[in-house]
Amino acid sequence: MTRTSNGALYAGLLCGMGAGALWGLVFLAPELIRGFTPLQQAVGRYLAYGALSLILIFPRWRTLAARLTPRLLWALAWLALAGNLFYYVLLASAVQMGGIAMTSLVIGFLPVAVTIIGSREAGAMPLRRLAPSLLLCVAGAVCIGWQAVMMPGSAPVATRLTGFFCAVGALASWTAFAIGNNHWLRRQDDMPAQDWNLLIGLATGAQALLFVPVVLLLGLGDHDAAAWGKFATVSIAVALLASIVGNALWNRMSRLLPLTMVGQMILFETGFALLYGFLWEQRLPTLLEGAAFLLVIASVVSCIAVHRRPTTAEATIAA
Repeated sequence: MTRTSNGALYAGLLCGMGAGALWGLVFLAPELIRGFTPLQQAVGRYLAYGALSLILIFPRWRTLAARLTPRLLWALAWLALAGNLFYYVLLASAVQMGGIAMTSLVIGFLPVAVTIIGSREAGAMPLRRLAPSLLLCVAGAVCIGWQAVMMPGSAPVATRLTGFFCAVGALASWTAFAIGNNHWLRRQDDMPAQDWNLLIGLATGAQALLFVPVVLLLGLGDHDAAAWGKFATVSIAVALLASIVGNALWNRMSRLLPLTMVGQMILFETGFALLYGFLWEQRLPTLLEGAAFLLVIASVVSCIAVHRRPTTAEATIAA
């Protein structure tokens, strides 16, 4: 059983919190440009992500290109698809059909999936030690889910159900990405985390280009210049804040924390997504939503306590 040094623990915690704050914006973006399809939103965001990655990585491209083996290229391709394009299309569909709260609930189960899988790693914290944190996480998600079910919805049941299944698909897609990305980051431990993020950005941008003909065939819809301007602004903002800065913080956190704790950090995204949702809807959280926030905080604090290395004084007392 291994513990994380306190310095790495708290630095990783701050990086995870920052990533969650920026990633929470992703849940709000589909509402800001609701007139555009999820595929249009995904292609717009990731074309911007790819372009920004190309600009930032260009000075170091020759050095990085020498490391791009066929196996590494394959890893970048499937990580880009699972963690970006596929995930975002499903998430945007879930938000538009089922709402921010329901989507946040389903994605909120990610810590459980990642932590359970991470507990199988050699030297990982035993699952029984993580049980209190996982139970608090599930309780928080149940509170949000009950609130989402009890709130009257304007959309037909079939639409909300489709949105739910899209959210489940997004959960599965991002679980695969979180675990795979953590694995490859540790294998490339001599590569700066931001360079890894930019390489994934290039792969995602290339994949987004392949989907441009599909978007054109399906039709661009009837949008005026102002709508397209807003679409471009939101796409670039989300690409910069969530994909460039948010992913960089997440990758840094993934190198500082064990996989059993990495999953817990996604709770910050859930919490911030709900906060942005409340601001967008101009309302205060209900009793259940407030309870969910407290349970999410308790879950993270509990997980930190399990992984924290005892100080010298604490170790002396324990002895």
